[in-house]
Amino acid sequence: MKYKRILLKLSGESLMGDKAFGIDNNRLASYATQIKAISESGVEVAIVIGGGNIFRGVQAEEGGMDRTHGDYMGMLATMINSMALQAALESVGVQTRLQSAIEMREISEPFIRRKAVRHLEQGRVVIFGAGTGNPYFTTDSAASLRAIEINAEVILKGTRVDGIYTADPEKDPTATKYDTISFDDAYGKGLKVMDMTAFTLCKENNLPIIVFDMDTPGNLEKVLEGEQVGTIVRN
Repeated sequence: MKYKRILLKLSGESLMGDKAFGIDNNRLASYATQIKAISESGVEVAIVIGGGNIFRGVQAEEGGMDRTHGDYMGMLATMINSMALQAALESVGVQTRLQSAIEMREISEPFIRRKAVRHLEQGRVVIFGAGTGNPYFTTDSAASLRAIEINAEVILKGTRVDGIYTADPEKDPTATKYDTISFDDAYGKGLKVMDMTAFTLCKENNLPIIVFDMDTPGNLEKVLEGEQVGTIVRN
């Protein structure tokens, strides 16, 4: 495999599958199977998953709710998704640990960097829940921060599209895909890879991001084998 330690960033929306909200069990099972395959090949896997299929802090603000309050609710949504993914992984025999940025002793460990790294070294999949534990930070920022803290070699951002395009391929049929692009070019062209905080963290710490289609079974393994799947963003 090309990478030894990775951080996989999944969106909460991707867990919906064809549903309007919530969690699609078939999608969850597909993700668990793919993650199991790479974990068994010796790759150390950490995961951050969003909560947009359940609740988003930004939506709360639009409805008149205090943004801080909404963001904490969003963090709890990521924990629901993290627990669902943990259960799916354990049902296929993958040893998993869930660490939360907000203390929830009954359901998770607190985030402790050294403990997380030790779990990875022991071959366990580590899921980081509750974002950074702070409002005004997205799960993209949490993914970037945790990846840097555990010395991951790359962030793999699993999405519904197969990479980064010159425009939204779902809206513009003439959009073309980048195989590779620099952080500066992606920023200059206004391409939405991650939010600016997350993007800057990756750029300054020389942490590449690979954006790929996670919904196609087998793609995750292909990325790790070094095949040209998706788009790589790097310095």
